[in-house]
Amino acid sequence: MSAAPICVAALAVFAFGYFVYSRHLAQYVLQLRDDEPVPAVEQEDGVDFVPTKRHVLFGHHFASIAGAAPIIGPAVAVVWGWLPALLWVTIGVVFMGAMHDFSTLVLSMRHRGKSVGSISAEVIGPRTRRLFLLVIFALILIVIAVFAKAIAGLFIKHPGTVIPINFEILIALLIGWACYKKKAKLLWPSIAALILLYAMIWVGIRVPLSFSPLATSQQMTIWVMLLLAYAFIASVLPVWTLLQPRDYINSHQLFVGLALLLLGIFVANPAMNAPAINHHPAGAPPLFPFLFVTVACGAISGFHGLVSSGTTSKQLACAADARAVGYGAMLGEGLLAVVATLAVSAGLAGFATHYHVMPNAPQGVGLFVQGAANFLLPLGIPVHAGQVLVAVLVISFAATSLDTGVRIQRFIVAELGEMHGVAWLSNRFVGGGLAVLPPLALYLLGQEMTLWPLFGAANQMLAGLSLVVVTVWLYKARRPWAYAAIPMAVVLNIAAAALVHKVGGFVSKGHYALAAVAVLLLVLELWIVLEGAIALSRAAAARKTAA
Repeated sequence: MSAAPICVAALAVFAFGYFVYSRHLAQYVLQLRDDEPVPAVEQEDGVDFVPTKRHVLFGHHFASIAGAAPIIGPAVAVVWGWLPALLWVTIGVVFMGAMHDFSTLVLSMRHRGKSVGSISAEVIGPRTRRLFLLVIFALILIVIAVFAKAIAGLFIKHPGTVIPINFEILIALLIGWACYKKKAKLLWPSIAALILLYAMIWVGIRVPLSFSPLATSQQMTIWVMLLLAYAFIASVLPVWTLLQPRDYINSHQLFVGLALLLLGIFVANPAMNAPAINHHPAGAPPLFPFLFVTVACGAISGFHGLVSSGTTSKQLACAADARAVGYGAMLGEGLLAVVATLAVSAGLAGFATHYHVMPNAPQGVGLFVQGAANFLLPLGIPVHAGQVLVAVLVISFAATSLDTGVRIQRFIVAELGEMHGVAWLSNRFVGGGLAVLPPLALYLLGQEMTLWPLFGAANQMLAGLSLVVVTVWLYKARRPWAYAAIPMAVVLNIAAAALVHKVGGFVSKGHYALAAVAVLLLVLELWIVLEGAIALSRAAAARKTAA
């Protein structure tokens, strides 16, 4: 079988999701209205609450959620075959992931831009807020540490990316100043910046920058520290300064990159070198539940709910924009996951050579860059140039997730400070510092990759817990709540099964601390589910009394 017909089928599923299912959710379930108030207007402060045009906000949200994870997950999960990965990506995105992102965005919009953790106290009960915030803090800590290391590794492997990536940051600052202070339009400056970025890729290929005289481990440490310093600065700046213009440039870059890769797929129409189903992959855990937590952000991700309720809800200029931004951006990420699946299934020759054992996350990124660059060959782009082009794309979006994660972590620190009466934690410089220092310590202690096996399951668990809040909220509002309850039940059972399997694996290897963390996550999941069930029971009793 060849790649082009598979790609067309995936696009058809996504088209159904946006034009049919998301419209049904907006009108029937969430009941969006153009004239309802939004936090960005009512609480505008010029820093976090900033009314933003839909196409600009789409770019920010898309870039924030579409980091390296929807590339890593499918690139690793193909070890079980391309068919299970593609089915989970397409069906999961339409009925679970995009619904999750859309509903958490609307939920936050209707609760003054609060995070889903904070809203849980109002919807379910006050005990759940602290739990949510601590779980979110732990997850984002791991995300920041691992993404910083992943970007550092790409800088070292592809030094031609250093100049274009840093150029993009500088030009985004200039565009942000011009658009906010001088009221210039963002569209054409961002397109011009994208053209200049591609010119800088050409410069970077010819003038690669690195700390090559140093050992790889020393280079890695320097890059991680520089990246965390950058993420701190980005997280405390107003969103219009860097976040919005850079993410808008990145959204154009992703559109162009996806268009080139899709064109390469349709021109070459390569055969699928990977098997449709690989029944006994070496070194891989069981397909269920691990396929579903390996392809996390490419199907459904708890981190997306943090972006929806952490930064995006504070920038919606109109309630109706939530459908295009929340649901539509997740479809874009699903398309990226489809392309990633095809890149390693059809773009690489010799499946058994690359997947004789299950690859780890950094190897998955490398395989995607190699396979995607091969898709660009029929378009006349040489392999080396194609690899740098794709690596710049990956780094751009990983960096976006990195500093968005730091900004969200700053909000979480402020909420924890509010809960415990520690006012100075609301200072954005203090919060930003507390967001980047623990991941730095985790990296310096060499633990950031040790915790990664827990991330996929914990990330899905958080998505399920967010859907618990959405389910209770919809039930109390007398709206159809099964649209959230069904994906909630599916994803919570998947996460629980993965965590139970991990507990046994950690104990057998003597990793008792990690086993304890997995058990703790299981207990916390059960606790919030029980809190949600109690809240539903109370709401049902209140309905009967009112009747």
